[in-house]
Amino acid sequence: MSTPAPTQSARALEILQTTFGYPSFRGQQQAIVEQVLRGGDALVLMPTGGGKSLCYQIPALVRDGVGVVVSPLIALMQDQVDALAEVGVRAAFLNSTQTYEESSEIERRVRRGEIDLVYVAPERLMTPRCLDLLEQSNIALFAIDEAHCVSQWGHDFRPEYIKLSVLHERFPHVPRIALTATADQQTREEIIRRLQLEQAQQFVASFDRPNIRYQIVEKANGRKQLLDFIQGAHNGDAGIVYCLSRKKVEETAEFLAENGIAALPYHAGMDYRKRTANQARFLREESVVMVATIAFGMGIDKPDVRFVAHLDLPKSIEGYYQETGRAGRDGGPANAWMAYGLQDVVQQRRMIEESEADETFKRVLGVKLDAMLGLCETLHCRRMRLLEYFGQSAAPCGNCDTCLAPPVSFDATVMVQKLLSTVYRVGQRFGAGHVLDVLRGIDSEKVKQWRHEELSTFGIGSAGSEAEWRAILRQVIALGLLVVDYDSYNALKLTDAARPVLTGGQQVQLRQYQKPVKTARVSKSKGFVESGLSPTEQLIFEKLRWWRVETARKHNVPAYVIFHDATMREIARAQPASLDDLRGVSGVGEKKLETYGDEIIALIAEFS
Repeated sequence: MSTPAPTQSARALEILQTTFGYPSFRGQQQAIVEQVLRGGDALVLMPTGGGKSLCYQIPALVRDGVGVVVSPLIALMQDQVDALAEVGVRAAFLNSTQTYEESSEIERRVRRGEIDLVYVAPERLMTPRCLDLLEQSNIALFAIDEAHCVSQWGHDFRPEYIKLSVLHERFPHVPRIALTATADQQTREEIIRRLQLEQAQQFVASFDRPNIRYQIVEKANGRKQLLDFIQGAHNGDAGIVYCLSRKKVEETAEFLAENGIAALPYHAGMDYRKRTANQARFLREESVVMVATIAFGMGIDKPDVRFVAHLDLPKSIEGYYQETGRAGRDGGPANAWMAYGLQDVVQQRRMIEESEADETFKRVLGVKLDAMLGLCETLHCRRMRLLEYFGQSAAPCGNCDTCLAPPVSFDATVMVQKLLSTVYRVGQRFGAGHVLDVLRGIDSEKVKQWRHEELSTFGIGSAGSEAEWRAILRQVIALGLLVVDYDSYNALKLTDAARPVLTGGQQVQLRQYQKPVKTARVSKSKGFVESGLSPTEQLIFEKLRWWRVETARKHNVPAYVIFHDATMREIARAQPASLDDLRGVSGVGEKKLETYGDEIIALIAEFS
């Protein structure tokens, strides 16, 4: 394969600097861009916020023809196109939200070569009309965004993605670049096989997001704990809260709103216009908390999301990583917080058992859930565990909850034996509540009805609280010593793995139960406080934020499309006195300099 012409490489760097306003490529960006420029295929695994989009946008601008971006994110295409228009790139999209006349006009411009980048949903791409359009046009490259959607084992599977191998078959000489932020080895292999990328060069960046602090707490009163977390650490910040069900989304958003948080719901069952309006508010306003199912978030480019919270256990580490990765895209400090309890384990196991998938698929789901449970129950650094799942080694991070407050492990063999014995003595016919009542010696009506106060195990666990025993039970289920039989009213049943523990042939180490601690409230001034800025720089930064809000409203785009916080931080520090001074700030390209430069210089002059 040929080396990209020196003029192409130089042109790529020039576009990076003058169009996008960045002085140099980061990490593997340059190698990826050059691979595509020379006509080669690429598979790119890069964490959210790592700069994936530049890896196809710049080659599309250097190479002849239009860059075709395959994306499942119809609701966000307008924002993506608006963001490119802000830096002077001729971009458009083709999807079902357009009229026939609008689509026809875009198609004419594609044929005439008047567009640099066109975003297309996979369903639209596979239509004969769209494929004919591509045949009649000069195509610079195909970018397949969110490529993990091709994996049937994954959390974001889209059936249309499987058909995208047609691009290689019908356009064999057009380079393809497949990109994703989330893929374990199995998903990676499936992307390669289904998209026919066997000859593609693979670029795998580190999955580490060192600016994100991971914290998983014992669930007591989940919504109250969430409120304490937001009010204590993120009052006034933008954030995302994930819930498993639509009903829980609605109830949680209402609860937060009643307690003074600017919270909005988002799920697939909502009216489309209301859902779209809520998403627009989240993207355009500074301090909105979106409460959502996993239907929300893919492709969200909002850089200043300061936290992602989970009120329910995700199905897999891939899903958890993808969702938490939406926090701190700007590189600033962010939190990934989760409340996790016994019911989460039971609920996820039940969902697997009751799914209509075949046994092979259920086994895969079970393995993925076990890995997720392992992350929740680990006694060691969570970041290490997370990175190990993706095949990368790491040292303890010193920033997650298990590093900052190491959990205490203890020999729980005797306590686990008491629990397993009680399950056995009640005939493996009762659920968690009744088993724990017998174990703790609670004389409930149900215990009396079944005369279980006469059992030898009645009260043998009276020294432990219900919360302590629930923590043990959760870990025992996670370890696979007990299962929940959903066909028998959620009865707890022993597994074969329980036998050696009961007979004393195997010890069990568990996490010591820790009482939930309320997040200490962090006082915040009325303005947005940025660390590392002098008082004058802070005033400039706040002024820039207000200017950005008003400017974004006039242009009808999200605020971050105007400038990211990181760029405004640099402007506040540099205090440019001329357009030439402003030109040197990272994130200020020529088009933005032309559009906003005079306003910013005038604003800075007020402080001189």
